[in-house]
Amino acid sequence: MAIKIEMLRCFSIVAQTGNLADAAARLGRTQSAVSMTLKQLEAHLGQRLFKSDRKNRLTPFGEQVFEIARAELRQFDEAIHMIETSANTPQGLIRIASVPSVASTVFPKIVKVFSRRYPGINIELRDADSVQVVDALMRGQADIGIASPKHRLNGIRQSHLFSDRFGLICAPNHRLAQQKSTPTIEQVASSNFIHNDLCQTIDTPGFHAATAGTKLSARNTLSLITMVRSGNWVTILPQAVASAAPLEVKFRNISNLSDQRRVSLLLREKTRFRRYVEDMGEVIKQIDWSFVTNTE
Repeated sequence: MAIKIEMLRCFSIVAQTGNLADAAARLGRTQSAVSMTLKQLEAHLGQRLFKSDRKNRLTPFGEQVFEIARAELRQFDEAIHMIETSANTPQGLIRIASVPSVASTVFPKIVKVFSRRYPGINIELRDADSVQVVDALMRGQADIGIASPKHRLNGIRQSHLFSDRFGLICAPNHRLAQQKSTPTIEQVASSNFIHNDLCQTIDTPGFHAATAGTKLSARNTLSLITMVRSGNWVTILPQAVASAAPLEVKFRNISNLSDQRRVSLLLREKTRFRRYVEDMGEVIKQIDWSFVTNTE
């Protein structure tokens, strides 16, 4: 028996709800049908997925299957969405993925220009971190990306847009914002520093050793900025993040931190609407990126 996508969906919904009744309601099936599907899946795998018939606790193996199933379902659902969207948009569809700090600046401008130029074209926008942007391009889930890839990518044309330096992000009334001398890595690390994913790209000697004792990390940019804005914590981010932050924060250079983030335009070479992708790429290149090069 082959494992079908709906078997994985059934299992995932039961794992999420923790009981057959709620899962059956969400799936639009009877409890007995859901139970039978789970039994067939477990029989095929030769291992139990749940610790008991109550279906409220996964086995260790069930937890592994759940993570894999969720990833596959997301990919499958995105593929179906793209197919249906393409079928319903014969005039054209452009899919753009960008890192959040740039998306807030780019999206309003390119949509305004492009909608006037090509009123029949559909535009799909998403913001994600660099890894997710690259993944979307490689999977064919995006036509245009704006991110900081670590390496050259096969089938993806890259154009440098701008570089912005890493620096201290803190509340305007924080002592490091107020001090006359330029803060150091050591001062930042000892001031309730919050780690974030972009910190992993910093190569300045001594940075990771200085921040190794950090107990708090945040992956969501809005949550991170909100924490920093309270005045109790600080972090390190590229300058464009501070410029695009929805809450007022202070950006300062760090005297012994020289790293910069390089942000590039990524165009997928194999795309259904190549003419529109190329044209939108030119629109993005013409944007004034000077907002990220402002000094303190």
